[in-house]
Amino acid sequence: MTEPDVASLRARLAPLVESLYAQRGPDVLDEIIALAERWAPKLRPTDRDRPDESTAYLITYGDAFRRPGESPLHTLARVLREHVRDAVTDVHLLPIYPWTSDDGFGVVDYRRVNPDLGTWQDIADLRADHALMLDFIANHVSASSPWFRGWLAGDAVYAGYFLAPGADFDDSRVVRPRTSPLVHEFDRPDGTRVGVWTTFGADQVDLDPSTPAVLLDLTDVLLGYLARGATTIRLDAVGCLWKQSGTTCMHLPQTHTIIRIWRALTDALAPGTQLLTETNVPHADNISYFGNGADEAHMVYQFALPPLVLHAFVTGRATALSAWAESIGAVSETATWFNFLASHDGIGMRPTEGLLTDADRGLLVQRTLARGGRVSMARRPDGTEDVYELNTNYLDALVAPDDPDPDASAVVRGLAAHVILLSVVGVPAIYYHSLLGSGQDHTGMEESDIPRRINREALDADRLAAELVSSPRRAGMVEGLRRLLEVRRALPGFSPFADQSVEPLDDRVLVIRRAADTDDEVVAAVNVSEETVELPTLGGTDALTGTRHEGLTLKGFGYVWLRPTSPSPGR
Repeated sequence: MTEPDVASLRARLAPLVESLYAQRGPDVLDEIIALAERWAPKLRPTDRDRPDESTAYLITYGDAFRRPGESPLHTLARVLREHVRDAVTDVHLLPIYPWTSDDGFGVVDYRRVNPDLGTWQDIADLRADHALMLDFIANHVSASSPWFRGWLAGDAVYAGYFLAPGADFDDSRVVRPRTSPLVHEFDRPDGTRVGVWTTFGADQVDLDPSTPAVLLDLTDVLLGYLARGATTIRLDAVGCLWKQSGTTCMHLPQTHTIIRIWRALTDALAPGTQLLTETNVPHADNISYFGNGADEAHMVYQFALPPLVLHAFVTGRATALSAWAESIGAVSETATWFNFLASHDGIGMRPTEGLLTDADRGLLVQRTLARGGRVSMARRPDGTEDVYELNTNYLDALVAPDDPDPDASAVVRGLAAHVILLSVVGVPAIYYHSLLGSGQDHTGMEESDIPRRINREALDADRLAAELVSSPRRAGMVEGLRRLLEVRRALPGFSPFADQSVEPLDDRVLVIRRAADTDDEVVAAVNVSEETVELPTLGGTDALTGTRHEGLTLKGFGYVWLRPTSPSPGR
């Protein structure tokens, strides 16, 4: 870093660090600058300044695919090359580190690759074909981690790393997505016991970044991921990073300040890096992580999208979805939404607060249970419980339990739902089980008694290859999504930074108009019902088929991407 670069970074960081640590701020700032200077020679700008209409992420575990005699990460690379290829530009690798719980999110060591998955060289090999997103679980570590074991033993290196709230800590307003105890007791080597803050359960122990050394260690981890080639960093559960007595301990100003610090560092050291915040909370809280549009997250999860799309297909009405979409637009020149339908977690219900009625949410619960899924609860501050998420496979949830041909219906409805995903403003991300047309893993869920494992099955790579030929469900989803993604990347109107408007032409159809400028306009229309719908005011050339429409007829679960001019991408 040049002296002007250091001076500029210092000026940007100084007020942020001082607001966190007051009198200790100057010393902490010096240490952050020292970290930046140490990592700078290993970092460089990314190959892409920002996402565009060609950008699409695949969400997957490092061991999503297995083959005897191969490391899972090596198998993943082969599956991507053989079956996914250039359908997506980026791969989101869910936690790849040694872990003890929550399928990777109880991290033992941030800086190592789980040897059961492979090595950092395997990660480098993946980067040959796709840009990579790595998970950064900054809020907590495994109770078996060296950091926590050292803290329990009284090692001065880890003094202050974890929060042992005393009787004077008021946690009566704490909001959290679990019903387990907030504080768990742990044995110290000297025979005493200590209660420690555990937002997500006994094996996931929360770090305390009010101790400067914790922030410095976490920042070092983050910069290390960038040096390993990550171009997107997912900040898992970042909303509960800072704790303060008498508050909800969610979305506190100090948490936002830490994100601003990390944004300043990535902007300076690895321009083009995307920071993605994961906060499964009501919409108003979620969007606060954009900051002013240029100083916090580059991307924020669009958590309202999965339940609203599911609701539209369950009811055959796009009214609630359309009303919400009308309220969503472009964010800034550097920030946008991260859109998804399915993920390694369930379908979050908290983001539907204010968007769906209790009766509407009840319909989604009924569909989930009728399709063999489960419902997970969270505890409110008053001690009552509420539905937190629906644990199900998204494609299966789209299909009614009495459907005579559920696999065929999963493809038809699944592709229509993903057209919505690919049409709304933001960057799309597709879960590997959706791309590959997988069904629910009841065995995995029941044997582990972990509801989320209904949608986390690891697939035999050779069996998958055969099923991509023999299974109409798998082949239909892969071929259909590949075609959608191919067409989408040639349509500048789908830029993540292009605005959107909604046309309420029929309750059964979502109609979104997207445009980077007048010449790039795309009108997406998706019928969420099984009924045929006439839309006489819509016309244009469907970019997916090349068909010219003067007035539009959409069959059940039909969709189009209409362009005002006749040429079709790739034709």
